[in-house]
Amino acid sequence: MHGEYKVPGGKLVVVDLEARDGVLTDVRVAGDFFLEPDEAILAIDRALEGAPADTDASGLAARIDAALPPGTEMYGLTTEGIGVAVRRALAHATDWTDYDWQLIHEPPQPPALHMALDEVLTAEVAAGRRPPTLRVWEWGAPAVVIGSFQSLRNEVDPAAAERHGIEVVRRISGGGAMFIEPGNTITYSLSVPDALIQGLSFTDSYAYLDDWVLGALADMGVKAWYQPLNDIATDAGKIAGAAQKRMVAGEGAVLHHVTMAYDIDADKMTDVLRIGREKLSDKGTKSAKKRVDPLRRQTGLPREAVIERMIGSFRNRYGLTEDVVTAEEMALAKELAASKFATEEWTARVP
Repeated sequence: MHGEYKVPGGKLVVVDLEARDGVLTDVRVAGDFFLEPDEAILAIDRALEGAPADTDASGLAARIDAALPPGTEMYGLTTEGIGVAVRRALAHATDWTDYDWQLIHEPPQPPALHMALDEVLTAEVAAGRRPPTLRVWEWGAPAVVIGSFQSLRNEVDPAAAERHGIEVVRRISGGGAMFIEPGNTITYSLSVPDALIQGLSFTDSYAYLDDWVLGALADMGVKAWYQPLNDIATDAGKIAGAAQKRMVAGEGAVLHHVTMAYDIDADKMTDVLRIGREKLSDKGTKSAKKRVDPLRRQTGLPREAVIERMIGSFRNRYGLTEDVVTAEEMALAKELAASKFATEEWTARVP
């Protein structure tokens, strides 16, 4: 069995092993990490040898921690990361480079249609009718996108949303509300087979699927990191929020989508969004404005250039073929937008 895992912000860990009679055997850990002293790598292999095959990543990490020589130094490597690589080997997980990735980057669409496209395209991946897909959104109108389980009345001031011409839609994934303006927002979705994240915990899957964009930001001079559970942050503040939805059809697929703040009208945002229980109190408004630090200031690049560099970074890592939403997929999405995402019943399903 073979498993690989790139430690977020670190290096690649590779594990080859067998599982016999419920325990790990013939374990070999390798990778492009740095490790001192030399004998630490042998200690890691010995610590994993004989471990019950159902041990979780944390339990495997604890075995390694107990076996490492005093003074061991790891660079680009964590014992938890080794445990994850083992779990991925046992789960027969796939790797990014195992797939023919498709790119969809089409003209602006209405907010409700974007919600529907996410569901339709990920279902197509789950059914095996579409390869794994990166979709970069262009917004046809300003919007507030609330999480699947959020209360509509607690999150949005309806009078302010109407005054600013902002549509409110509800997505299928959890998480918090996102304030969207077409020229100020960068949004993308990954529709991926479930096999890509096998062996990862829910939390680890966020970091794993966000890692490529951290590299893209670094290439633009932005030092960013994954901040559990679902934020991408810098020293200056949050720049993006992620959300996921697990979908089952065929062998299953995962929708992972991210909204990034390229620029932001903070006054409008805090007028439309009710900031937690404090709503529009002075303290809540100030903290909300401070928490988001847009990419425009951090990169100095036009929005289109940021998107272009992100796509280029993904292509350089994993390959990427230009694609479009098929006529059949678009028909399904338009029907779903009309029957679900544009309806009051769905948007106010949690009043």
